[in-house]
Amino acid sequence: MEKKQTIKVGIVGVGNCASSLYQGFTYYSNRENIQPECSGLMKNIIGGYDINSIEVVAAFDVDTRKVGKTMKAGILSEPNCTPLFVDEKDLPEGPEIMMGRVLDGVANHMLTSPEDEGFRVADKPTTNVVDILKEKEVDILINYLPVGSQKATEFYAECCIESKVSLLNCIPVFIASDETWEKKFVDAGIPLIGDDMKSQFGASILSQMIQELAFSRGHHVKCHIQRNVGGNTDFLNMTDKSRVVSKKKSKENVIRSQNIIRDIPMDNSYYHAGPSEYIRYYKDNKIANFHVELEGFMGSPVTLDAQLSVIDSPNSAGVVMDAIRYLKVAREMGIKGSLRGPSAFTQKSPPQNLTYTQMIEECDALSNRQLTHITEKQVCRI
Repeated sequence: MEKKQTIKVGIVGVGNCASSLYQGFTYYSNRENIQPECSGLMKNIIGGYDINSIEVVAAFDVDTRKVGKTMKAGILSEPNCTPLFVDEKDLPEGPEIMMGRVLDGVANHMLTSPEDEGFRVADKPTTNVVDILKEKEVDILINYLPVGSQKATEFYAECCIESKVSLLNCIPVFIASDETWEKKFVDAGIPLIGDDMKSQFGASILSQMIQELAFSRGHHVKCHIQRNVGGNTDFLNMTDKSRVVSKKKSKENVIRSQNIIRDIPMDNSYYHAGPSEYIRYYKDNKIANFHVELEGFMGSPVTLDAQLSVIDSPNSAGVVMDAIRYLKVAREMGIKGSLRGPSAFTQKSPPQNLTYTQMIEECDALSNRQLTHITEKQVCRI
């Protein structure tokens, strides 16, 4: 595959996460904000691509406050509430936001919620997504749909397959981790990453590292409880408990993953994770509380109680910046199917569980285009 200078990206769902990602392109266009380390980026260069290699060329939404506007206007529209980290005048206008497919992408309670009285589904004809993806020569489509959008996610996954576009699935609808869906992408000859984005320094990666540390230091985990509270539309959407089932499963997958890797039984441990409450006042701030009980030497008790407070959407965008570039490199290398290392590194429910060290090794191998260091199952898909 011929290398392009630009990674062309499409976005489904122009909410807070899309806002932070879009702001990031402008923020890091200033080279003074990119240092060798501690710049807020996990990787400056991946496979020869920096942040400025990425361009948003297509966007889809269904909210009347966003459809028909430019990307810049869309990310600044309600109900988006994530902070601005760049000067508004410096943001590029970007592509026009087109009408997407609704399906189950809008929860019934969101149509009548007093917390977001301005929400209406736009009265516009649905865009032919496949035609747009082909016309704009999109490399990667990012799925930022609301949690619980099973049918809508499957629709966009099929659009990706038909148009030979890679899917970056940032929500807990299981596509990359589902063998049937992965085979469809393998047959189409394209890679994907999923499922359910794992924030850069968020509750899930912290839970994972607590589990790894406990096991590596010889401790038994009696219980690991993680509770999350937030005030953005993601949390408002999840007040419908029927839509939060997959989210809870995905977050608990992160905690259980280290038991699976080490073949440690889970029947005598209690694990709980998931969204707990919507509090509008918090806006895009998310507060996570952890309670972990361990047994150490001779069964001696250890208790950890901690609280993490983060701005949710930029915490997501930093990870997506890397996932985009891993997918582009994989496309150029002819790798197809779910990327094991990058999915484990960037997502809560990857197709294969790995330790943190294994994730880094596989991501570095892909970044350096070293096939011999990539998971054997992945190499077979070249």
